[in-house]
Amino acid sequence: MKKSGIIALIIVAIVLIVIIMFASSYNGIIAKAEEVDNKFSTIDTQLQRRADLIPNLVNTVKGYASQEQQVIDSVTEARAKLAGAATISEKAEADGELTSALNRLMVVVENYPDLKSSQNFIQLSDELAGTENRIATARRDYNEAVKDYNLKIKKFPTNLMANIFGYEQKEYFEASEASQEVPNVNFD
Repeated sequence: MKKSGIIALIIVAIVLIVIIMFASSYNGIIAKAEEVDNKFSTIDTQLQRRADLIPNLVNTVKGYASQEQQVIDSVTEARAKLAGAATISEKAEADGELTSALNRLMVVVENYPDLKSSQNFIQLSDELAGTENRIATARRDYNEAVKDYNLKIKKFPTNLMANIFGYEQKEYFEASEASQEVPNVNFD
């Protein structure tokens, strides 16, 4: 083989290696971005589950504590705000407000022993507590996926691909401190 043939072969090999590297980087970005989207949909599902439980809980409390209308209204308003939230930060803020309103509702419940012993209320409270735990787990999983994605698009040479195709950092789900607490439900 002539020298020019060997040089051409080397150039082709180098080009193929570069193409494979870029394809691998691009596919890695796509996989991480999809994982972030999937984890966010899990948060969304759990937030919706909690929002679906709230009307039943509010109606149960209303039957016993109708004079506590302000607290009941704050839960309803916070739920509506969560339902209307579109971005991650809006959902995080609305989630915090809803958790705070639910915590105030649970404090009101303490004043009504008949309500606390109601089987319907106990069941709804248990479901709500379970949902709160699922939300916390989904939030943690989402933030872990965001961290992996953000690291992926910042590292060389993947950062070149990310810049070329316009991939930007994803936003963490940063809930308020109040929303990280499970509502205190005490049946003593």
